[in-house]
Amino acid sequence: MTAIQEIPLKTIKGEDAKLADHAGKVLLVVNTASKCGLTPQYAALEATHEKYRDQGFSVLGFPANDFGGQEPGTDAEIADFCQSSFNVAFPMFSKLTATGPDKHPLYAALTEARPEATERDSAFREKLERYGITRKGPGEVFWNFEKFLIGRDGEVIGRFTPDITPDDPLITQAIEDALAK
Repeated sequence: MTAIQEIPLKTIKGEDAKLADHAGKVLLVVNTASKCGLTPQYAALEATHEKYRDQGFSVLGFPANDFGGQEPGTDAEIADFCQSSFNVAFPMFSKLTATGPDKHPLYAALTEARPEATERDSAFREKLERYGITRKGPGEVFWNFEKFLIGRDGEVIGRFTPDITPDDPLITQAIEDALAK
């Protein structure tokens, strides 16, 4: 069991949880938002969760309002939106802070373990920078829908920029490689 697996969490329904509750699985941890241009990724996250679930995989969603106020709702409102808009069945957690001095210990551990994300190209980052949006510091999560891949042993084995969708071959290959171990 790794230290990251023991960090206290809350489900979107307010129940105590830890990543250890998913021990032995490959996990894709994603900071989500309901009012973001990338919000349609919920559909691909759910499809990826369904595709690999029976092989010991799960997507874990962590709503965060860190970027442009794009997740303003309560946990109940977020849960309702995810269910009614995207039929999300993967585990969702209570809204947290994913970046900055008040970031949740889970995101502190994730970004420390993987300070840099795999980036297909710099177009997404450059687009945000044209709007004056920059990373809040070295290693920080850049925007909504950044993805961290955690292996069965609880180690962070990958990180992907927000514009790389869950069904992109970069992510699916990483998931399949992790599942094969």
